[in-house]
Amino acid sequence: MTATAAEATGPFRGPGTVPEVGDDDLLEVLGAAVEAVRSALGTVTDWRPGTERVGQYRIDLVADDAALGVLTAAGLGVLSEESGLHQPNREVVVVVDPVDGSTNASLGIPWYATSLCAVDEGGPRVALVVNLATGERFEAVRGGGARRDGVTVRPSGCTDLADAVIGLSGAPAGHGGWRQYRALGAVALDLCSVACGRLDAYADLTSPSAHGVWDYLAALLVCEEAGAVVTDAGGQPLVHLDHGARRSPVAAATPALLDGVVRMWGAGGAHP
Repeated sequence: MTATAAEATGPFRGPGTVPEVGDDDLLEVLGAAVEAVRSALGTVTDWRPGTERVGQYRIDLVADDAALGVLTAAGLGVLSEESGLHQPNREVVVVVDPVDGSTNASLGIPWYATSLCAVDEGGPRVALVVNLATGERFEAVRGGGARRDGVTVRPSGCTDLADAVIGLSGAPAGHGGWRQYRALGAVALDLCSVACGRLDAYADLTSPSAHGVWDYLAALLVCEEAGAVVTDAGGQPLVHLDHGARRSPVAAATPALLDGVVRMWGAGGAHP
């Protein structure tokens, strides 16, 4: 089941059916969902692909079941990559990628995460991204800043693409003018790396756009609350509840660097 923002009575949802919950309560529920995912994955012995959907792993379905149970029981709606939209008329809808970076997980590369973003009528409200391999935790609350393992984070401050270490999704067609690049394989963690200054910028070079809102929405809030800037390279809105929509997120430590990355993307210098 899918839905678009236009199908709701407000910007992102329909009439509320549960009492309003506080930010701390939401963050606690998101954390409980992550713990449920980690516990469920601990029972799985085969992490290889093995479902009818191309690119889907068994662990994706196990993790989705675990997160969905916690979130819906808490009175929240859910938009999941794996199972679509559930209870869209609830006051808060959580956009969730149960395992972002499933290929990394299947290969034993410790760069994969559960990514959750609670969305209300004002947009992204509370976000949590947890690296399932290391336990590293990024969180953000709208208007309340962003933290990594409880410590406030800030982007690097880099302004020039020629000085930037940039994270990429997709293969570059050529040198895009950056100092160096990395292709790490988990969008949520890649974007959070911009928020905390590990990377100066991030760009999705896949064509056509390949990323659903669950890939980036939690990390978008982390970036914005940290002071980084994020946009879609194609000029489309990044905040939505459309399961079928795809976007090309671009993030940078500063507006000046973002302009440089977007120009690079639009010029096709590094785009396939």
